[in-house]
Amino acid sequence: MIECEGLVKIYKTDDLEVVALQGLNLSVKDGELMAIIGNSGSGKSTLLNILGGLDHPSAGSVHVGPWDLLKITEEQLVKYKRETVGFIWQNNARNLLPYLSALENVEMPMMLRGKVDRAYSRQLLEWVGLKERMNNKLHQLSGGEQQRVAIAISLSNRPQMLLADEPTGSVDSRTSDMIMDIFRTLNRELGLTIVIVTHDLSLAGKVDRVVAIRDGLTSTEFLRRNTHLDDAEGFGKGGLQEVHEAYAVVDRAGRLQVPKEYLSALGIAGKASMEFDGERIIITKPKLLEGEQK
Repeated sequence: MIECEGLVKIYKTDDLEVVALQGLNLSVKDGELMAIIGNSGSGKSTLLNILGGLDHPSAGSVHVGPWDLLKITEEQLVKYKRETVGFIWQNNARNLLPYLSALENVEMPMMLRGKVDRAYSRQLLEWVGLKERMNNKLHQLSGGEQQRVAIAISLSNRPQMLLADEPTGSVDSRTSDMIMDIFRTLNRELGLTIVIVTHDLSLAGKVDRVVAIRDGLTSTEFLRRNTHLDDAEGFGKGGLQEVHEAYAVVDRAGRLQVPKEYLSALGIAGKASMEFDGERIIITKPKLLEGEQK
């Protein structure tokens, strides 16, 4: 569904240049439920904005389904945002129109396309647990309820992919769990690809996969989820076994991304010694040659 290779995003002003993404590699399968984690400034929201068609990449390649987002025209971009991707912001003010009811908010994207499906709008609000609240105005809904309306809005045009920027960042833990349950149901029942950007490490056990981003690059830390997340016998009964595996990202040219802290711990700078023993590649600090100084 998503293929990014060497993705670069540079923001420029008259006297300043900021590299938000510096050669990021990422692959997301169709129908996957995943989270992207990282500290503030790591580039995760920039990546989400590019995937959502809200920002344009500077270099590299980024494909979503059949769309090449580096070469997409403005006309194609409108079609892409209307038909391929749904977007949820953490700030509800960006998701919702306060003077409309929950149902009218869900119908607004349909109205922009020229065809309102009221039955489907009602079904979406039922899916997110707001069957009895669909005619309420926003000031009559809690923050968690407003965020669930936002999820329904993002699905109103039947997108292939859902992008969520910190969707649980402004709600309590109970509501956060409810929202994540909704995402998992949508992923399982509709086969929807869902990418969630967050700084909350606790989400690692609630999605299929977690990819960490550091300094605008995909990290080697590739956290595997609970392998029995959908196992009714194990879920919530202590039967889950969390598995964490660390991977290094290898691009098509065979280049390997190794975290700086790993290299620093080994005292590696500039050059590294590599050996292949038939099964493993071993990276070590180069041995000093005779006459060389540390």
